[in-house]
Amino acid sequence: MGNEVSQDSGKPRYLQIAHDLAEQIRAGILKPGSQVPSESEVMERYGVSQGTVRKAMAELRTSGLVETHHGRGSYVKSLPPVRRKSSDRFRRSHRRDGKAAYLAEAEQAGQKPRVQVLYVGPTDAPAEIADRLGVAAGDKVLARRRRYFSDNTPTEEATSYLPWPLATAIPQLLSENPGSGGIYARLEEHGLTLGEYVETVRARLATKQEVSALRLSPGSPVIHLVRNAVTRDGRVVEVCDTIMAADRFVLEYRIPSVD
Repeated sequence: MGNEVSQDSGKPRYLQIAHDLAEQIRAGILKPGSQVPSESEVMERYGVSQGTVRKAMAELRTSGLVETHHGRGSYVKSLPPVRRKSSDRFRRSHRRDGKAAYLAEAEQAGQKPRVQVLYVGPTDAPAEIADRLGVAAGDKVLARRRRYFSDNTPTEEATSYLPWPLATAIPQLLSENPGSGGIYARLEEHGLTLGEYVETVRARLATKQEVSALRLSPGSPVIHLVRNAVTRDGRVVEVCDTIMAADRFVLEYRIPSVD
């Protein structure tokens, strides 16, 4: 095959190929949802090896421009990111309008949201969750596991954990659909007024299970966000453990300046 370094720029050929394909995507020549030229087509067009083409595709995946599906090839991503604003997403006005946070965000982004309930019921509290809830590891807690979609594309999976006594006191929490405004509305109706939300955010590579569940390319990054919902008197009433496709979200935080 041809020289693996561009003689014009001195850059590796895979970066030049990635740049050329990225420009075609941004110019609309390769349209959202369309298939990127196959490995053999790119090899022939640029006179490079299969390994060089795969490096170029990995660069495009890292840039969030394409996604690769085993046995099907690579496609231009068509889903714009959801902008998640920490200062807005848990407004009570959303709950009064009957919208949980994710539904409000997706609609603001002009996308059609959908929620798939995967499990609602008792589970043994994992150690980190138990520590956050102030219970013993292995104690029975309520788990509510969901998968979220925007325009029929899965974007995140989330599991909410709540103390079991709340599940028995608020029967709607045991329903797949807890009612208008979601579980936070039910908690506040029960007198548990929420005062703050504390989030821990990590970035890592997706596991095989997450790649499958969120239809990611192998090696894709995810955002692992764990949130405590805290009442005004300091009680943690819910811990939400969320895995998000990193390229499908923009996280925006408003941080006040304090003395």
